[in-house]
Amino acid sequence: MNEPQDPQPPEAGTQRLPVLDKQETENGNGPDRSDASAASGPPPELEGSGGHEGRFWSARRVPAGIAALLLLGLIGLFLYDIVSVRAGRPGMHWRRELARQLAERPLDDTWVLVGAGIAAVLGLWLLILAATPGLRDILPMRRSHADVRAGLHRDAAATALRDRAMEVAGVQSARVRVRRRRARVRAVSHFRELDDVRTDLDAVLADAVRGLGLTKVPSLSVRVRRPGRKG
Repeated sequence: MNEPQDPQPPEAGTQRLPVLDKQETENGNGPDRSDASAASGPPPELEGSGGHEGRFWSARRVPAGIAALLLLGLIGLFLYDIVSVRAGRPGMHWRRELARQLAERPLDDTWVLVGAGIAAVLGLWLLILAATPGLRDILPMRRSHADVRAGLHRDAAATALRDRAMEVAGVQSARVRVRRRRARVRAVSHFRELDDVRTDLDAVLADAVRGLGLTKVPSLSVRVRRPGRKG
């Protein structure tokens, strides 16, 4: 009588799966992670978008709200006065007095000229607000995606440039002011030759300005001086 053969152990037909090391997974070396060096680089610029982005438009909610409230109150007063007159009641005293003053006073009267000047200034102010974008503190950046717009605040840009300027050897302090077309840097150097410090600042800050990713790269104006004497 033949003895039954032992069945094949289940481990013989299995395959060992590769196990990712935890350190490799955290470093991004595993197969499921993209290359970290490629992701850390600057985003690709959208073709044809460099240098053509306009400024951000301000909603101007406060001026619009003030103008709407003034117009609403004025229209409400005139509408109430018209309804009152139609109902057989006398018109408001201020409106009758205003109509009389406008009818009697000549055009070259002082108060007429003052009122006309105030109205003209207010109208010009509203026209300027309607025709200009506003938000001058936000600098438009280059687009890397068609549906995404990014902006950089001037203070943030100035802080980034100041930090880069402080990395230059010999710079004791630095003040940076960033505008749309120019970035002004005023540095104080307590050692090294001023020309050498200025040359290093020009190179470092030129690279830093390009790294901001702005649509219009501002020009640099760098000045270096010695610290003033104490006392």
